[in-house]
Amino acid sequence: MMLNMIKNYSKPKQAQRGAAAVEFAIIALLLFTLLFGIIEFGRLFYLYNSVQEVTRHAAREAVVRWVDNSSTSPAKVLALFGGASLPAGAEITADNIDIEYLTESGAVPSPFPTSASDNISACLTGPTGCIALVRVSIVNAYYVPMVGLFPFLAVPIPASTVTMPAESLGYTG
Repeated sequence: MMLNMIKNYSKPKQAQRGAAAVEFAIIALLLFTLLFGIIEFGRLFYLYNSVQEVTRHAAREAVVRWVDNSSTSPAKVLALFGGASLPAGAEITADNIDIEYLTESGAVPSPFPTSASDNISACLTGPTGCIALVRVSIVNAYYVPMVGLFPFLAVPIPASTVTMPAESLGYTG
């Protein structure tokens, strides 16, 4: 009789072999999808918040130094914290940063000064060729998910614009 009881207890265990692995696979799939979703949404919010900081930092650099609108501009590199793109946000590069020099009325200066000292001279003679404002924008930036599970999250990052009054523009006198 004792032998029959031992045989009966061992049969259900053999029939359950692999059930734990299947249960873990189902739960792990849900767990990892949730985990990667949290990571992606966190990175999306990071990019949304960082865009404003990048434009503010680029505008601050552009008002105190003479820069061009090339991708190697010091203001753009410094706005991206010294890198070619935003850390943990490869979607934001120097090509997405647009720097514009404007008159007080918001128009492009005509004729456009070629240096900071030319701008000082233009400001002394009249407002038409004087750079009074610097406007920096993030344009054509799209969030791209790191994980291919969420292709519906490939969304445009809202444009961010910061306008600051021009300061020295690098004039050293």
